[in-house]
Amino acid sequence: MSLSHLKEKIISGTRLTREDGLDLYRSHDLLALGRMASHVAHKKNGDRVHFVQNMHINPTNICVNRCKFCAFSRSKGEAGAYEMTIEDILVKARSAEQGVRELHIVSGLHPDLPFSWYLDMLRSLKKEFPRIHLKAFTAVEIDYLAKLSGMTLRDTLLALREAGLGSLPGGGAEIFNPAVRTTLCAEKISGDRWLEVMEIAHGIGLKSNATMLYGHIETIEDRVDHLLRLRGLQDRTGGFQAFIPLSFHPRNTEIKKSSYTTGFDDLKTLAVSRLLLDNFDHIKAYWVMLGEKITQVSLSFGVDDIDGTVVEERITKMAGGTTDGSMTRDELVNLITQAGKIPVERDTVYHTVRTWA
Repeated sequence: MSLSHLKEKIISGTRLTREDGLDLYRSHDLLALGRMASHVAHKKNGDRVHFVQNMHINPTNICVNRCKFCAFSRSKGEAGAYEMTIEDILVKARSAEQGVRELHIVSGLHPDLPFSWYLDMLRSLKKEFPRIHLKAFTAVEIDYLAKLSGMTLRDTLLALREAGLGSLPGGGAEIFNPAVRTTLCAEKISGDRWLEVMEIAHGIGLKSNATMLYGHIETIEDRVDHLLRLRGLQDRTGGFQAFIPLSFHPRNTEIKKSSYTTGFDDLKTLAVSRLLLDNFDHIKAYWVMLGEKITQVSLSFGVDDIDGTVVEERITKMAGGTTDGSMTRDELVNLITQAGKIPVERDTVYHTVRTWA
């Protein structure tokens, strides 16, 4: 399908419609998509590509939900189940290389830990590492913590913020289509509830990211509708910092799919995301899922952020991720530089730490 009818809209900054989004997905002209997405990315960020020195911590994989697409979660007592104490988490944080500015903390919905445990974890981390930003708890976790606390979502978020929570990651969005969501994760909160959590978080000043899990049983219509619902919430709150498409990894899951997403689909999804999400400042390629090489190519397809050092990542690894889950700052800088872009080290909320000329 020719994309000539969309080029003028994109160059002029005219907002794209749902049908425009479908046309972008139906096209096989990947290079045209890349050029248009690069045009938009350059208008927003020039040749700057961002990264953060961060560490992922997953306190437990024990979860009351057993989503069919998830290879990470376990039931209590099941082989492979684990839970960290607060001291374990502090030890893990102490092992981070000097320069880490963000702890990215997500985990399963543990059946026994009280709400006070999560507050104590945040307070303990903040006390020992006052300068490190705590990006923690997906919207799914926040909903669960509200149930544990017996408080409203807003009051739960206020209590977590008071204890040290700095922002929210974007996980748990998966695909908003209720029928698809029922197959993937029937026990998980609805897409409407996910958006509600984020709207309340943004309303009290907590920034967040947003995600979309693609490459499983969804259609391109589902993808476009998902993106447009995110765009609608961003119009109202302005609280999303970055959008991260997450490619589905099928190994060790209950979703019967023999193959991973292709590089073609990965790059197309990133480009379409950049074009449809005109009110998002940043599109992130999560290199842990995409691999270093596709991530590097994605910098010519509308991407201006490649996440960070990560240090240790368990969730993708357990679903068949092929990277080792960690890159150094120098490796990230080299990856960006070799793509002809300008590396920019940032903090979690996109303040510039250092720019490599």
